[in-house]
Amino acid sequence: MQTNIHPTAIVDESATIGSGVSIGPYSVVGAGVEIGDGCEIASHVVLSGPTRLGKNNRIYQFASVGQDTPDKKYQGEDTTLVVGDNNVIREGVTIHRGTVQDRGETTIGNDNLIMAYAHVGHDSVICNNTILVNNVALAGHVIVCDWAILSGFSLVHQYCTIGEHAFTGMGAAIGKDVPAYVMVAGSPAEAKTINAEGLRRRGFSRDEIALINKAYKIVYRRGLTMQEALEALTELREQSAVVQPWIDSLKSSTRGIVR
Repeated sequence: MQTNIHPTAIVDESATIGSGVSIGPYSVVGAGVEIGDGCEIASHVVLSGPTRLGKNNRIYQFASVGQDTPDKKYQGEDTTLVVGDNNVIREGVTIHRGTVQDRGETTIGNDNLIMAYAHVGHDSVICNNTILVNNVALAGHVIVCDWAILSGFSLVHQYCTIGEHAFTGMGAAIGKDVPAYVMVAGSPAEAKTINAEGLRRRGFSRDEIALINKAYKIVYRRGLTMQEALEALTELREQSAVVQPWIDSLKSSTRGIVR
């Protein structure tokens, strides 16, 4: 595959460029940046390092990827951004590297769609197959698990986790963890129901969705303590492994869950 770098692009001599990469007009690729095979970098993109991009990522114009975090604790330490494969990063997205006070790395997995003007803060982890819709803003240390969808203008407080297959409504202000499968909305965000439509689209059976809904009611409708809910979910887990992400997201919560 032929690499195509526009004459007006500025590429640091220490950057590593894979085969079949396209870099558009006036883009800047800084020191310590690695771009994997088949990536497409549009015009006016800024890639700062240390940043490592996997294969077949597409980054649109005016995105700023791998920049220093504005966190006041950051004092220029050598931190990183690692991006997997097949991600689409749309116009104006900002993604910051980590801090040594936490992971030292911001991580983006595979097959994610990060839409226009979204922000991913330092030390955050975006797993796989997620969608961050326009103007989503993630503070530092946020985790977004597989298949989660964050609707436009959703705000996520630092150290919050968005569970697998969760869904946030437009403009949701999230200050606590969102368990797996749960749909939240509002400011502050409140749990509404399970993400049934998303689960259907991803091939969950009717019985599995019914079981996930039963798990939701155990946590949110029966007035149980967290320990009592976990015990009930453990019993439900005997019927299907789809309950396990519920259990995991509750056990791993450090901020408490959205109610």
